[in-house]
Amino acid sequence: MSSPARPADALRRIAYLLERAREPTYRVRAFRTAAATVDELSDDELAARAEAGTLTELRGIGKVTATAIEESLAGETPVYLRRLEATGGQPVAEGGAEIRAALRGDLHTHSDWSDGGSPIPEMVAAAAGLGHEYVALTDHSPRLTVANGLSADRLREQLDVVAELNAGLDGFRVLTGIEVDINEDGSLDQSDELLDRLDVVVASVHSKLRSPADVMTRRMVAAIANPHVDVLGHCTGRLVTGSRGNRPESEFDAEVVFAACERFGVAVEINSRPERLDPPKRLLRLAVEAGCLFAIDTDAHAPGQLDWQPYGCERAAACGVPMERIVNSWTVDDLLAWTRR
Repeated sequence: MSSPARPADALRRIAYLLERAREPTYRVRAFRTAAATVDELSDDELAARAEAGTLTELRGIGKVTATAIEESLAGETPVYLRRLEATGGQPVAEGGAEIRAALRGDLHTHSDWSDGGSPIPEMVAAAAGLGHEYVALTDHSPRLTVANGLSADRLREQLDVVAELNAGLDGFRVLTGIEVDINEDGSLDQSDELLDRLDVVVASVHSKLRSPADVMTRRMVAAIANPHVDVLGHCTGRLVTGSRGNRPESEFDAEVVFAACERFGVAVEINSRPERLDPPKRLLRLAVEAGCLFAIDTDAHAPGQLDWQPYGCERAAACGVPMERIVNSWTVDDLLAWTRR
C-alpha cells in the first residue's frame, strides 16, 4: 500500500484489514473511533498535537493509534498497517479467482441502520474500493428486533437516503433492498407495497430453525413463490464456527426447495460469511444440478467483511457453478431487469 494521504485513511485501512481477518470487534472499533476523531481536527491542530505529544488526550486515541497517526504525518506507512498488509492482506480463499474477477457487486449487506457496524456511506466506499459497480443495502426487516430491524417508516426513510446518495455517485449504484424474514407461514415480514419499491429482496429464515423438515419445506417454498423474492438467503441457517458457536443445518427437502427456486427464478445465495459458508457443498451441487441461479454474497456487517466474497467464490468453483448463472456477475441493467421480472 502506498503512503496514506491522511492519517484517518491509515486508521480506517487498519480497521478494514482487522475486520477482514475476523479480529475482535473492540479492536476494529478502536481504529474507527480514532479515525472519526482525527476527521474533526484541522491538519494544523493534528500536527501540533503530534509534535506536543498530546494526541492521547483526545477522545478515542490511545498509544497504538497515536503512533499510527504520528507515523502517517511523517509521510510513512504506519508500522501496524505495514504488518497487517504483509500478513493479513492476502486473498482470503484459494481458488475461484476467475469467478471473483467476474463479480460486479454484492446483493446482501447491512449497515448501522440495523445490525451492521458502519454507516451506509462507509459501506458504499468500501464496496466501490473493491471494484464493485453496485452494492445492495439489505438491512433486516422489523420482526428481527434483536437486529434492530427496519419498520416500514424507517425503511421509507432509508430509501430517501439511498436516493440522495446515488444522486452524488458517478459510476456506482447503491441498490435498495432488504433481508426480509420469512414468517412461519411463508409470508414475508414487510408490506407488498414496500417490497415492490425495492431493487433486491433477500428472503431468509431466522426463527424456528429446528422445525420439522416438512414444515420448513412448505415455509420456504411459499416464500420462494412470492413474486417479490429475488434471493433465498443462507438457506440452511447453519453456523460452523464463530462467537455464536456451531448450529446445525435446518432440515428441509432440498430437491423441492431448489426446484422451486429454479421454477420461480429465485437465486440461491452462496453466503460467504466464514461462520456460515451456506449452503454446504453437497447442497450447492444439488442446486447446480437443479438449474438454479446463484448470488455470491458476503452478508457483510462491516466494510472489511465485504472482502469475504472469495470464500463463496472458492466454493462456487469447487461445485461447478456456471458463471452465467451467477446473477451478481451481470451488469446492473441486466440484474434489475431480472429482479423486476
